[in-house]
Amino acid sequence: MNSTLPIHEALKPLSWLVGSWIGSNGVGQFPTIKPFNYCEEISFLSFGQPLLNFTSQTWHAEKKNPMHFEAGFLRIKPDSNQVSFVVSHNFGVSEVEEGTVDENRLVLETISISRMSFAKDPAVTKIRREYILNGDVLTSTLSMATTSTPLTKHLSITYNRKL
Repeated sequence: MNSTLPIHEALKPLSWLVGSWIGSNGVGQFPTIKPFNYCEEISFLSFGQPLLNFTSQTWHAEKKNPMHFEAGFLRIKPDSNQVSFVVSHNFGVSEVEEGTVDENRLVLETISISRMSFAKDPAVTKIRREYILNGDVLTSTLSMATTSTPLTKHLSITYNRKL
């Protein structure tokens, strides 16, 4: 499939995010786990539709083994800065996040989360993401809440655009 189609007019406020990004300096932390370092490749690709296709895959920085995978879709409400992000995770959670895009900043927070019946506890109850483009560098911060921990910073990483 050709990912070089012109970006849909509705997506112009998100055009700064389009492409593939690589980060090798990710830091993961949460009160219930040992801190870790990770690498990640994310893609926000346009196929000419009024949405971006999203994928994310992470791997352990030292061991190089796969860690996490996400896939979804990022949409913008036409003629607004309101966005919706539908994401499925490989550990059995699907979510809908909503938020805003302003300049080179995208902020999203879950409005609903579903999980498979045998997903591991504690259950994720909220996710908040922030992407900021500063020059050629994209940063991402993800905070998470579970049934046993309030909203807490979980992941942070800096990406460079993949050539």
